[in-house]
This record gives sequence, C-alpha cells and structure tokens, in this order.
Amino acid sequence: MDAANAEAEKADSASRLSYAIKQTAPGTALRHALDMIIAGHLGALICIGDTESVIGAGDDGFKLDISFTANRLFELSKMDGAIVIDKGLTQILRANYHLNPDPSLPTSETGMRHRTAARMSLLTEATVISVSERRQVVTVFVDGRGHQLKSVPDIMSSVNQLLVSMQSTRTQLDRSLLRLTTLELDNYVTLADITETIYLFEVLTTVSEELDKLILQLGSQGKTIAMQRDEFMGDTSDEYTLLLRDYALDSSEEYALKVRASLHETANAQLHSSKRVASLLGYEERGEDSIMTPLGLRTLSNVSVVRKGMADKIVGEFGSLQQLLDDIERNPSRLDSVGVANPGILADSLYRMWGKRA
Repeated sequence: MDAANAEAEKADSASRLSYAIKQTAPGTALRHALDMIIAGHLGALICIGDTESVIGAGDDGFKLDISFTANRLFELSKMDGAIVIDKGLTQILRANYHLNPDPSLPTSETGMRHRTAARMSLLTEATVISVSERRQVVTVFVDGRGHQLKSVPDIMSSVNQLLVSMQSTRTQLDRSLLRLTTLELDNYVTLADITETIYLFEVLTTVSEELDKLILQLGSQGKTIAMQRDEFMGDTSDEYTLLLRDYALDSSEEYALKVRASLHETANAQLHSSKRVASLLGYEERGEDSIMTPLGLRTLSNVSVVRKGMADKIVGEFGSLQQLLDDIERNPSRLDSVGVANPGILADSLYRMWGKRA
C-alpha cells in the first residue's frame, strides 16, 4: 500500500510540475512578466496556488486582492519579499510578503531566495517561482524539485537535435519493419531480428517523450514542433503493440502493454540483449538465433482489405501467418467465415509483400 501511495504522490507531483511549466511557457502572461523581470535585472519570489497555506507561512507585506496582469507582477517585483497569486492566475493577493518556511525542511539550494522557494514548495502545494537577480535565471519549484526555465533559442537547439534523431530512427525502423515482414512471410524470423526492431521502437518512443517535454516548455510556439513529432510517430504505437502480440507467449493486448512498460523501463544496454527481450516476451532459454513464429497480426493489419479487428479473427481461424499462407490458395472460402469480402485481394496483397507474385 505504501508503494502504491508513493507512486500516486510521484504521479501527482509530476502532473503539477507539468502544469507549472505550461503556466510559465512562452506566450503566457506569466512568462511575459518573468521575461520583463529578467530584462529589468530584478529578482522575485512568486507563490502561485494553495494560498491559505502560503499566507499562513508568512506575515507583513501588503494585502492587495487586485487583478493579475503581467505589468502589475513586474512592478510589484521591484519590492522585496514574496508575491502571492491565486492558482488560476486571476488575483494578486499579497506583495512584499515575508515568508517563514520551516528551516529544517531539506534543500540543496544555496541562495536565500532559492532556499525559501524550495522549502515553501515542500511545505505547501503551491508552485513557487524564484528569479535570481544575480544569475538572471528563473527556477520553478514543485514539491522541492526545481526546474530551470530555458530561453526559446536554447530549447529550439535541443528540439532540432531531437527532430534529426527522430527522423533518422524512423527511417531505420521503417526499413527494419519491411525486412521483418519479408522474414515473416519466409517463416524465418529470429529472436535477434525482433530484438533489433524492438530497440528501434524504444529509441523512437524515448526521443518522442523528450520532445514532448520541450514542446510543453515552448507553449504557444510548440504547435509546429508537435505536428512534426506526430508526423514522425504516425501509427508506430499501434504497430509496436501488434509486434509484441505477434511474438509474446501471451498474445493479448493487455499483456503486450505490460511488456511495453517493462521494455521502456529497461536500461539501454539490456534492450540489445535477446535473452532479456525473450524473458519479457515470456520465453526462457532462447538464444538470438532462435526461430520465432509470428501470429501475423501486424502484417495482416497492413493489408488494405483487412478491416480493424479482422486480423484477430483471421489469426483465430488459421492460427498463424504461415498457416494462412499454406491454406489460403487451397481453401480461400475459409476467409469468408471471418468476414473477408475479397479473399483473392488479401492473397495477392500478401504475395506481393512477399515478392512471390507481381
């Protein structure tokens, strides 16, 4: 139960940090105010949300209760002390407010303003922003964790590197999947072939997640990057799940998703290990040269006449892709029972993919 609670708290903390980054992204009023504070060579300590707890941890200052605007926040930052804003960024409640968080709360921060911000984010559920007057950097604190905001040019430099990596990986993955399809039709897929393809899926997924983090930080300027990311990803998530269902000991989608989660938590070096991949797929004592027989779900799903959900019915009827190829010409009428309206087209499509027929 304790482990479950810890996971829930971790997920909640990550969610609140994502929301805080979104609030401070380029294009928002809060980011505009922060940019003005930096440009004015000022410092600031800003608490957003959980206002009762924040106000309860301090004293003095000015009670304002005025509408939030970027210009007002900038002007109020010229005073010492903290600025307290409601969660929805609609009201500025306090300015020049003196905060007194428990000094025993742990923090690795060194500057007075950053230490106060870190401790306030531990003491309350507020998002606390510290702007360093000396270093001219903005750090967002949630649950004691600090996230330093980057400039748009710095973020875009990282974005461009990731997009290049994503394009290269997608090209390699497409080639690997085409090769895998041919091997499946030849009934000569090895564990090493599957391991290589899974590795590329994982690289693409990881790069996409890193890009997502940067898109969040770009705010309104990240829309085009998100479109490029989606273009590179395409339907790879569905193909990945189908690949795992094809080769896992348990072919259910639920099991495939569990395998995906385990693979994603696996260290990079282990993703190259055929033995490790075989273990996650449910097999023991399999070497990289072991022959693996696919169900054919992924390959069948790429045939135009196979409607959504039909691949499962075909595999249920024939047992595997190879069995389907063996039976399809001798008794194509069996396909009628699973709802394939054009069994001849299905056969031709599979053979064209195989390269056995023009």
